[in-house]
Amino acid sequence: MAILYTAHASATGGRTGHAVSDNGVLDVALTTPKELGGDGATGTNPEQLFAAGYSACFLGALKFVAGKEKLKLSEDTKVYAEVGIGPRADGGGFEIEVKISAEIPGVERELAEKLVAAAHIVCPYSHAMRTSTEVQASVR
Repeated sequence: MAILYTAHASATGGRTGHAVSDNGVLDVALTTPKELGGDGATGTNPEQLFAAGYSACFLGALKFVAGKEKLKLSEDTKVYAEVGIGPRADGGGFEIEVKISAEIPGVERELAEKLVAAAHIVCPYSHAMRTSTEVQASVR
């Protein structure tokens, strides 16, 4: 694959810490939700960040596939991502469950469903989730 862009970010402190992008635009406090044993302090968490990234990327894919159909989506088009986390059945760690849905004003349901299905093929987040994309893990 020819890489067109690479994002860089780092985190310290784990789920109760801090995350920042290399350009400093993303700079967030991380907190653990009460449901996961945290104190629920103000901040975000990996699941929210994943949901935000996935929903934004999926909306981009949705606009792309709509454009191929010569259709301009309303500025009010919205994508919702739900990212749940829980223990794996094998007891070996945790896993996530992801749901993605779109609200496409002014587009009939049948066409909207076709656009969402096509976007699910195009979106790199969807592709990674569907294919269990290999992740390279290493020590610096």
